[in-house]
Amino acid sequence: MKVRSVKLREAHKASSSSNGRGGGSFCSVVWDQQAHHLVTASASDPSISIHDPLLPSSAPRILRHHRDGVTAIAISPNSTCLASGSIDHSVKLYKFPGGEFETNITRFTLPIRALAFNRSGSMLAAAGDDEGIKLINTIDGSIARVLKGHKGPVTGLAFDPKSEYLASVDSTGTVIFWELQSGVALHTLKGVAPDIGLDLSIMNVISWSPDGETLAVPGLRNDVVMYDRDTAEKLFTLRGDHIQPICFLSWSPNGKYLATSGLDRQVLIWDVDRKQDIDRQKFDDKICCMAWKPIGNALAIIDVMGKYGMWESVVPSSMKSPTEDIPNLNSKNSNGLLFFDEEEEDLSASGSLSDLGEGSHGESEPPSRKRLRKQSAYEENFEENGNDEWSLRPKVESRKKANRVEKESLNNRNEGLRSITSARPKMQESFQPGATPVQPGKRSFLCYNMVGSITTIEHDGYSHIEIDFHDTGSGPRVPSMTDHFGFTMAALNENGSIFANPCKGEKSMSTLMYRPFSTWANNSEWSMRLEGEEVKAVALGTAWVAAITSFNFLRIFSESGLQRHILSLNGPVVTASGFKDELAIVTHACDCLPSNDQMLEFTVFNISTGTQSLKGHLPLTPGSHLAWFGFSEEGQLSSYDSKGVLRVYTSQYGGSWLPLFSASKEKSDENYWVVGLNASKLFCIVCKKPDLFPQVMPKPVLSLLNLSFPVASSDLGAEALENEFILNNMHLLQIQKRMEEMAGAGLDTTSLDDEAFNTEAAQDRCILRLIASCCNGDKLVRAIELVKLLSLEKSVKGAIKLVTALKLPNLAERFNSVLEERLLNEAKTMKQTTLPSTSGDAPVMANVAVGKTLVTSETIKTSETVISSSSPKLTAPLFTKKAKSQEGAKGGIKKTEQKQTTLLDDIDKEKKVDEVKNAGEASKIGEMSQIQTDRPSNSFTKSSNKQEVKKVGENQLQSHRPSNPFLKSSVK
Repeated sequence: MKVRSVKLREAHKASSSSNGRGGGSFCSVVWDQQAHHLVTASASDPSISIHDPLLPSSAPRILRHHRDGVTAIAISPNSTCLASGSIDHSVKLYKFPGGEFETNITRFTLPIRALAFNRSGSMLAAAGDDEGIKLINTIDGSIARVLKGHKGPVTGLAFDPKSEYLASVDSTGTVIFWELQSGVALHTLKGVAPDIGLDLSIMNVISWSPDGETLAVPGLRNDVVMYDRDTAEKLFTLRGDHIQPICFLSWSPNGKYLATSGLDRQVLIWDVDRKQDIDRQKFDDKICCMAWKPIGNALAIIDVMGKYGMWESVVPSSMKSPTEDIPNLNSKNSNGLLFFDEEEEDLSASGSLSDLGEGSHGESEPPSRKRLRKQSAYEENFEENGNDEWSLRPKVESRKKANRVEKESLNNRNEGLRSITSARPKMQESFQPGATPVQPGKRSFLCYNMVGSITTIEHDGYSHIEIDFHDTGSGPRVPSMTDHFGFTMAALNENGSIFANPCKGEKSMSTLMYRPFSTWANNSEWSMRLEGEEVKAVALGTAWVAAITSFNFLRIFSESGLQRHILSLNGPVVTASGFKDELAIVTHACDCLPSNDQMLEFTVFNISTGTQSLKGHLPLTPGSHLAWFGFSEEGQLSSYDSKGVLRVYTSQYGGSWLPLFSASKEKSDENYWVVGLNASKLFCIVCKKPDLFPQVMPKPVLSLLNLSFPVASSDLGAEALENEFILNNMHLLQIQKRMEEMAGAGLDTTSLDDEAFNTEAAQDRCILRLIASCCNGDKLVRAIELVKLLSLEKSVKGAIKLVTALKLPNLAERFNSVLEERLLNEAKTMKQTTLPSTSGDAPVMANVAVGKTLVTSETIKTSETVISSSSPKLTAPLFTKKAKSQEGAKGGIKKTEQKQTTLLDDIDKEKKVDEVKNAGEASKIGEMSQIQTDRPSNSFTKSSNKQEVKKVGENQLQSHRPSNPFLKSSVK
C-alpha cells in the first residue's frame, strides 16, 4: 500500500443520523466537459455546489431549489444543462454553468436515485424507488416512454455511447439491457451485482466503456464483471485487493483505465488491458462517487461524509495518459428512440455538441440507420475484421471468442437464438410521404405534395390545422380546423384530405377522419375509430380513401365513408401513396440483410377495377432506407432513398426502376426533401446539412432540379448528350404506352401527335450532335449505329452532309447505304400495307405508323390529316424540350450543327405547309374515310393524275405503330 494522501475538503454537511447500516449519505460529483467546473451534491443537503477547480479555496456557487437532499446529478454532454434529482421526488433542470433554474421537468411518487443524459443531451433518463424508468425529452419535457421491469429501487442508469441501449441496475443486483428504439428489455441479468439492502449511503452503479463495447458491473466477489454490449455475455473480470464489495466505478476518458471504490474504503486504479491494478489508496470513509477529469490526469472523489478532493497524477507518467487516444464516435447514429431519432453532428473526441435544440433534427430518420450489430458466433470472422477500429482490447475479443466457442460446444441453442435475435438489424419504421416530425411548439407538415400542404401546431391540449394550396386560384378555400385527436399524418388531393393519429387513450384508439373540400350535402365529413389497431399510413385517390394499419390490414373506404374492402398485406407497411385509381403500397418483404439493407416490396392496386396491376421488389441504394414514395404528375411510380437516389418505374425489361437523379452529383452540403416530380424536373426543398427536412416557417421555397441518369464518363466527353439521348428514348416510350392505352380504350390518339413528333425531332437533333462528337473522336462505328436510330429522312440526309463537310467520304458512303436500305425497307412495308379496293378501283395506301408517308413518285402523293382544333388538350405539358447541350462542337462542327438545326426546322415548316395544302384539298374532295392509327390519322392518298378518290365507306382501318419506324419522310 502506497503511503499517499488526497486532501479532502468539506462540500456538504454530513447527515446527523445514520441511514441504514452505514453512516453518512450518498454524495455525487461530476465534471463538465471542459473541466472548468466541478459539481457536487449530497443526499443530506438540499443544495448543489458548483466549484471552480482552479480556485478550490473560493466559495462555490450554491443552487438551492430542492426541499430535500439531492440524490443524483447529471450534466448534458455539451455542458449547457444540469439535471438534479432529489428525495423530494422532483427532477429539475438548470442552465449551466450559470445555474439559473429552468423547470421541474418531471416528478415521481418516491425519491429519485439515478439520472443520465444520452449522448446528444436530447433525452434524460430518471429513475428511483418507483422502480420505473422515465425517458424524458429535454426539449419539451414530455415523457417519451416508461420502462418497467425492475423489482426494486433503480440505483444506476447508463446510456451506451452509441445511443442504442440503456443499461440499468437496481438495489437487488439485477441488470437490464433496454433497447431504446422499442423499449424492450433485451437482456435481464438477475442477481449479478451486490444486494445493497437498505444502505442508502451507497448505490449499485454501472458504466459503459467509452467505446460502447463493454458494460462494467460490480460483481459478487468483490470484483468488476465486464459484459458484451450486444449479447450481454460475460467477457472477463477485474479481481484484486478489494476485500469488500465494490460500490462505485468509473472509466477513464480513453477506456484504458478503470477506477473502483469499495466498502473497504479503498480506491483502486486498473489497467483494463492487463487486468491488474496499478495504484490504490485508502481513505477514512467510503468513497461513494468518482469522476475522471476530462482533460488531464486526475480523479475527483467524494465520500459519504460530503468531503471531496482531487487525486492528481492518478496514472503514472510512464504509462499512457488517461485522455490519450479517446475513442471517436463520430459515426452517425440514431439515439434509438422513435420520438427522438436524430442525425447527430460529428463529435470531437471530447464529445462537444451544439445546443440541445439539435435533438429535434433528423427525427424523420428511421432506425434502419442504426449501427450493424455483431451477429453472435455465426459471424465471428466479420466481427473480428469489421470492428477492429473500435477494438481497444484484443485480449477481450479473444476471450469473447473462446467464451462463444465454449457455448457452441455445449449446444445452447436457446442462448444462440436469443443472441441472434438481439443482434438483428432493425427494419425501417413506417412513415407518411411529405410529413415532417412533430416539433413541440413549432409548426410541422402533416402533408406536403404537388397539390398543397397541411400544417399543424400544438397548443394547450389540442392542435390547429391549416390546409393551403399551391395554386390559390384553382384550389378551394378550406377553413382551418381544431384537432383534438392529435393527428400525425395526412394525405391531400384536389377533392379532400384524410387524417390519422396513433393509438391513444385507455382503449388504445386510432382515429381516421376524411374531410371533403366540396360537397352538396352538409356534414359530409366522416371518421372511423380502430380499437387496438393503429393506422400506419394513409392515401387518397379518385373517390376512394385507404388506410394501412398495424395489423397489416389494407382498409379501403369510399369517398362518402362506406367501408368497401379489407385486405391483408404480406408484411408490415412502410408507406403508401395514391394517384387517381391507383394505390401503391410499400411493405417489408422480410427481415433486413446482415449488411443492414432493407428488403422492401411494392404493390400497386387499381381500386376501380379491384385488380393488382404491379408487384415487385423495391430497389434501394445499399445501406439506405426509403425516404419518399409516390407518383409523378404523369402517374409514373417513383421512389427516393436516404442516399439521394431517385428511381422511376418503367415497363421496360419486364418492369424495371430507372435511376433518374442522384444527390451525390449535386452540392455536397445540401439535402433534398422530395415533394414530387414530372417528366423532366424533380420538385424538392433544399435543406442545408445536417437538416433533413424543412421548417414550416418561413414558408419553404420549392426548387426544381433536372432529372439525369448517372451516366458513366464517356470517352467522347459527351455525357450530357448521352443523358439527353436516354431521356428522350424514355419519353418516347412513355408516349407510345399512353397511345396504346388510349387506343385500347377506344379514345382518339391524335392529341399526342405533336408531342410525339416534337420529341422525335429533338431526339434527332441530339443524335446528330452525338454523330458529330463521334466523328471528332474517331468513333466511326458508333456513328453508323447512331445514324440508324434517326427517325426522319431529312435527318439522315443532314447526317450525310455533316460527315461530308468533315471530309469523311467512307462514312458518308456508309450513311448513303443506310439511307438506301431504309428507303427499300420502307417501300416493302408500304407495299405490304396496300389494301385492294372491293370495286376494283385504285389501291389505297394506309400509313398507320407515321405522320407523313413515303410514297412512290409514279402513282401517289401524300397528304397529312389536319389535327382538329377541337381535339382534347392536356392541362399541362407532359414533356419539355431539352435545352441545347452545354458541350458545343468547335470550328466547322458548329457550322454543321447550324445546318442540322436549319434542316430540322425545314421539316417543321414543310409539315405546316402540307397541312394547309391538304386542308384545302380535303374540302374539295368531300367525305373521306379515316384510318385510325396509334399516330395521328392520315387522309387516304390521292392519285398524282388528279383522279377522284373513291369513297371507301365508313370503315376504319387500325394498325400498330412499328417499334422503330423510319418516320416523317418529307415529300419533294
